[in-house]
Amino acid sequence: MSEKSGFDAVFVGGGVIGLASAWRAAQRGARVLVLERAEPPAGATNVAAGMLAPVGELTFGRRELLDLALASAALWADFAAQVEASGGGATGFRRCGALHVALDRDEAGELRRRHDLQRELGLEAEWLTPTRCRELEPGLVPNFVGGVLAGSEGAVDPRALALALAAALREAGGELRTGTGVVDGLWDGERLAGVRTAPSALTRPSDELVQTLDVRADAVVLCNGAWSGQTAWLPEEARPPVRPVKGETVELRPREGEGAPASRIVCSERVYLVPRPDGRLIVGATQEERGFDTVVTAGGVHELLREAYRVLPDVAEMEFFGTIAGLRPGTPDNLPIVGRGAVEGLVLATGHFRNGILLTPLTAEAVAATLAGTASPAVIAEADPNRSSLVAHGAANDRRLPADRPLEASR
Repeated sequence: MSEKSGFDAVFVGGGVIGLASAWRAAQRGARVLVLERAEPPAGATNVAAGMLAPVGELTFGRRELLDLALASAALWADFAAQVEASGGGATGFRRCGALHVALDRDEAGELRRRHDLQRELGLEAEWLTPTRCRELEPGLVPNFVGGVLAGSEGAVDPRALALALAAALREAGGELRTGTGVVDGLWDGERLAGVRTAPSALTRPSDELVQTLDVRADAVVLCNGAWSGQTAWLPEEARPPVRPVKGETVELRPREGEGAPASRIVCSERVYLVPRPDGRLIVGATQEERGFDTVVTAGGVHELLREAYRVLPDVAEMEFFGTIAGLRPGTPDNLPIVGRGAVEGLVLATGHFRNGILLTPLTAEAVAATLAGTASPAVIAEADPNRSSLVAHGAANDRRLPADRPLEASR
């Protein structure tokens, strides 16, 4: 069965990257369709804590990523306001600041090194004494060494953002089909001309007769996160070098009449805690190379709660609401992959790893510009699918993550 009328672009994946990119394209007048095998919020979006922290999360040797992160962070306030004004509802965006604390001398030495780099690069960050840190966040553990305040950092609620983007997309004339998977590509010679869809195995009964539907489009945007490297309906050379990296987060809620134990994002070397406007606290996140395993483990939950208690002891009095595991899309050089793919008609928007929420506004602008044939933001060249660092890592043959530590805090 074939779609009677085609689209300018079909987006495979309905996380915030796909929804935001489709919305921006629809605002430019494009006929767009988003295909999501589950229901938004789904995938990594459903697990993400929503930190918007390019300064505090600065990593040595990753200047390209910093450039991307700062450029996208500068877009966030207008982006959130436009989503909410487009009928999407609240996104939970706010500039709350982030406080990174060192719990012992070793952590203090590492935090000092990072702070020196922040100052060298002219970033907004201030070293604070323990007394000053506790003035800002009285719930901090009594004994620690010091901290760094990144006052311009922010956060957003990824689940609320996904729902808001879905509503904004529809308001702009775009279409979202949930419970729909892609089983094959449609080809005009060597050009990708659409996709063949079927009801997703996640949403249909196992004994249901599967009927397919052909969807024609001028461009296919691959934005299905950790699964984009396993896209069997693309030629092997066109599959982006993306692999899944598992992460677990815990959600805590305040007891009736009480608030969250912190008003800012609070981080140590091994955990971060992100407060929501309604008092919830998101604790994350473990980071493991486990393939497509999304099982929540007792060890992961134990580690998160233990490290959270070491920073903010009052978390022990909060309600344990739940925990969830998800998969981040990692790349060999930890940079996203955004731009035209290896076959005509294919556009890539994947591989955002720990920074998918932060990089959403920039990625959406770049994808919409690519589809319209106009100039993309110059900084997005750092995410070129044909960049030398991907080739140097052997593309799809090298799925390993450069290891800073065996298990580290991640967004």
